[in-house]
Amino acid sequence: MIEKYLEISKEVKEALENNKPVVALESTIISHGMPYPQNVETALNVEKIVRENGAIPATIAILNGKLKVGLSKEEIDYLGKKGLDVVKTSRRDIPFILAKKIDGATTVAATMIIANLAKIKVFATGGIGGVHRGAQESFDISADLEELANTNVAVVCAGAKSILDIGLTLEYLETHGVPVVGYQTNELPAFYTRKSGFFVDYRVDDIKELADALKVKYELNLKGGMVIANPIPEKYQMDYDIINNAINNALKELDEKGIKGKESTPFLLSKVKEITKGKSLDSNIQLVYNNAKIASQLANELCK
Repeated sequence: MIEKYLEISKEVKEALENNKPVVALESTIISHGMPYPQNVETALNVEKIVRENGAIPATIAILNGKLKVGLSKEEIDYLGKKGLDVVKTSRRDIPFILAKKIDGATTVAATMIIANLAKIKVFATGGIGGVHRGAQESFDISADLEELANTNVAVVCAGAKSILDIGLTLEYLETHGVPVVGYQTNELPAFYTRKSGFFVDYRVDDIKELADALKVKYELNLKGGMVIANPIPEKYQMDYDIINNAINNALKELDEKGIKGKESTPFLLSKVKEITKGKSLDSNIQLVYNNAKIASQLANELCK
């Protein structure tokens, strides 16, 4: 029945059948992350980095009522041009997007679900969603966290987005038994910066050690994913105080305008970009490139 909805590209299918490394990539960054043509250039560069590190990229989206695993350049360009007109798609949206046969750009949660259906074990993204600041009143918690608790995909990211309450995000992941692993770091990175003031569950210094732990987790059938926090390269990180001031100003405006739910994150990231005169977007792109590289190395090691 799943085959009715799931469409895996020939290249990705052959790689999976022959135990070759595949890395899942999300599509919200294409449609909602930045303007055209920069969004398409970034997406194609991420795929190029995955290939340069010995893996096959599988960019995931929903197009014309199909769960697509492995987009063509033309499909990536189509998503980039359509931009915000593509529906930002999480778990709850998938049945409706498929039933209506429309286009959906997958968030972390939706990408994890579709990657798991295709039996892809490693996924590279920018940063995961989490518990929003003030969630003790709003109950605004990203579906990404619930997916990490339930879906067997390892997510390589630059930590949780710094617009979130990182302490509460870590508490939520701990409650659900999701390991938060720092790749060559003891501290959870905060997306634009290498530091957050919060510590990871485990520090891992080499890819083999990481792959070994992931292999054991899968073999024991311990349900859920793994967060692999890979800090932004030092030369691309932003000043901790500057970025936090920008975020606080953006949060104040968010509250004043009464923006809530799935519109919160795009608004905040756009506002931070505006306040930092575009520097935050440059950092965002570089950390995604870095995550694609580490995810590819991990996928290679897992295949061994």
